[in-house]
Amino acid sequence: MVDLVNYVVLSLYGLALLLIFCYSVLQLSLAISYWRSKRKRDKMKRPDFDLEKAPFVTVQLPVFNELYVVERLIETVARFDYPRDRFEIQVLDDSTDETVDVIAKKVAEIRATGIDIHHIHRTNRTGYKAGALAEAMDKVKGEFIAIFDADFLPNPNFLMETIPYFDDPKVGVVQTRWSHINKNYSLLTELQAFGLNAHFSIEQSGRNAAGHYINFNGTGGVWRKKTISDAGGWEHDTLTEDLDLSYRAQMKGWKFRYLENVTAPAELPVAMSALKNQQFRWTKGGAECFRKMSKTLLTTRGLKFSDRIHGLAHLFNSSVFVFIFFTAILSIPVLLIKASTDKYDTVMMVGSFFILSTVFLMVYYWLSYRDKTNNSVLSFIRFIGRFIQFLTVSMGLSLHNTIAVMEGYFGIKSSFVRTPKFNISSGKQDWKANKYVEKKINLVTVLEGLLSLVFLGAVVFGIVMGDYGLIPFHAMLFIGFGLVFLYSIGQMTWLNKRSGKLELAEEI
Repeated sequence: MVDLVNYVVLSLYGLALLLIFCYSVLQLSLAISYWRSKRKRDKMKRPDFDLEKAPFVTVQLPVFNELYVVERLIETVARFDYPRDRFEIQVLDDSTDETVDVIAKKVAEIRATGIDIHHIHRTNRTGYKAGALAEAMDKVKGEFIAIFDADFLPNPNFLMETIPYFDDPKVGVVQTRWSHINKNYSLLTELQAFGLNAHFSIEQSGRNAAGHYINFNGTGGVWRKKTISDAGGWEHDTLTEDLDLSYRAQMKGWKFRYLENVTAPAELPVAMSALKNQQFRWTKGGAECFRKMSKTLLTTRGLKFSDRIHGLAHLFNSSVFVFIFFTAILSIPVLLIKASTDKYDTVMMVGSFFILSTVFLMVYYWLSYRDKTNNSVLSFIRFIGRFIQFLTVSMGLSLHNTIAVMEGYFGIKSSFVRTPKFNISSGKQDWKANKYVEKKINLVTVLEGLLSLVFLGAVVFGIVMGDYGLIPFHAMLFIGFGLVFLYSIGQMTWLNKRSGKLELAEEI
C-alpha cells in the first residue's frame, strides 16, 4: 500500500514537472521566432499614409469609478495628433460615484475646444467592460475603434502610428506594446514590468512573426469595426472579453498586426491587492476562454494544424500556475519519500532533467531584458537576480492564481473586479487615501502565510536530513509565499490604521 501511494505521488509530481517543461519549450519556441524575425521587424517601415484620406476613428475609453485617473486620460486622448474632424471620443462610463460628475465636467471642457467627445453613462454594469463596449457599438461613427483603459496615457501620435497598418484590408487589429510610467516605483512594479515586457516583446512578437494567433490586450490597440461585427461582437461570458473576441476574429480569417516599436504608456498596480485582482481576472479569464474556445479551435475547418496547437497552448497558458502550485505541494511528500528510502532514487534523478525548464525560461526572459539594457557581463548578472526574484514572487502567487484558473475551468462565475488605479508615477507619491483599494484580509492571504511557514519547515528538514536537492526550490517557495503574504497583510494593516480594525473578508 505504501509503495502504491509513493508511486502515485511520484507520478503526479512527474506529470506536473512534465507540463511545466512543455510550457517552457513552447516559450522557448516563441523566443526563437522572435530572434529570427527581429532584423526583419527592425527594418519594417510604416506604410505611407495620406492625411487627406485619413479614415474616421472612434476612441473608446471604458471606465468605472476612476476618480484618480480619468481626467488625465481624457486630456491625453484629446491631444491626439490626428485631424480633428476625423476622430471622436466616447467615454463609456459605468461609474457609480463622483467620477460621473468629474467626467461630465471634463467632457464639457474638452468639447468646448472643438473636440467631438461624448459622455455615455450607463446606470447598470451589465456585462461590465464588454457590456459597455457592446452597447456603444451602435453609436460608433468610426471605421476604426481605438480602446484605452483608464490607466493609459497614449502618445499624441498613437493614431498616426497605428492606422496606416490597416492599408491591408485583411488586418482587423493593430496592437501596440505596453510601456510603464511607474516601473521604478517599487520592487513590485519592477517585477511586473519584467514579466509584461517578456509577454509584449517576445510572446506577442514571436507569435505574430510565426503567423500564430495573438490577442488584443484589451487596451492600447485599434480594431476595424467590421472585424468586431464579423466575429460576433463583444461577449461577456468570460472575464477576458479581449482574448475571446481576438480568437473568434482570427478564426474568421482576420489578421492581427503587432507593433513592438509603438508603445502605449500605462500605470502598473502599486498595491498587492490590486495586482492580485488583475492576476485573478487574467488567469481565470484565460481558463474560461480555453473552456469556451478549445472545441472550436479543434473542429473549425480550414485552420492550420500549427494554429490549433499554438492556439490551444496560448489559451492554456494560465494553467502553468496550477502546475507550479501542485509541484510545490507534492514536493513535500516527495521529500519525505526521499528521506525514508532510496528505492526510488532512479525515478528521482529523472526529475532533475526538468532543470532545463528553468534554462529555457531564462532564455525567453533574457531576450526581452537584454533589449532594454546591454550585453555586458554585469547586465547578465543583474538579469539573473531579477529573474530569480520574478520566479520567486510568481511561485508566491501560485495559490491565488490556481484558484482563479480552477474557477475558470469549472465554470464558476464571478463579477468583474477591476484593478484600482492610483495616478502614481514616482516613489515620492503615496496612495494611502485611495478609496478603491481592498482593505480586508481574505482566506487566501492567510493560507499564503501558512504555506510560507510550511516551506520554511521543508528547508530546515532538508538541511537536517542532509538532502539538499529540493532546498533551493523550497527556499524560493518560502520567500515567495512570505513576500506575497507580507505585502498583502502589510498593505491592509497600514490602510486600516485609521479605523483601528483589521477585517477578515468573507470571500476568498
